[in-house]
Amino acid sequence: MSGNKIKKVTEIIILVLENSSLPANVEINEDTLLRDHLGFDSLALAELAVRIEDEYDVDVFEDGLVDTLSEILEKL
Repeated sequence: MSGNKIKKVTEIIILVLENSSLPANVEINEDTLLRDHLGFDSLALAELAVRIEDEYDVDVFEDGLVDTLSEILEKL
């Protein structure tokens, strides 16, 4: 997987964390669980979906929820 995609998606996740008033100073790796580890709720997941679709023109939630960074990257 492209290091640039990992970096960009991680930046988007951090932006969503900041916008959701969640702690953004966290370690994010490919196995990080969006809801369980980062505290994403449905609104944060929706924002994440929109931002990723704006960046990559891909709806990563089209086939259901994704739980980890690696699942997002697989769909890109």
